[in-house]
Amino acid sequence: MARLNETIGGAAAPVLTSELADVLRLIKSLFDPYHPERHYMRGPGPKWHAKHDGAAAEAHPAPGLFHAEA
Repeated sequence: MARLNETIGGAAAPVLTSELADVLRLIKSLFDPYHPERHYMRGPGPKWHAKHDGAAAEAHPAPGLFHAEA
């Protein structure tokens, strides 16, 4: 934020303008609707599925879970 030594000597207006610009930039970044991670990570493609489809049939449907009798 504004430093005390920058406001002495009539330089308060440029410092205030800079601080206001920082606050506006922060507000804009908080409400920015663009999220690139939603577009770039789409999951494995057809080549990966062709290679790994056999392994999925052998694996347990829910690893780590087991049936317990009450």
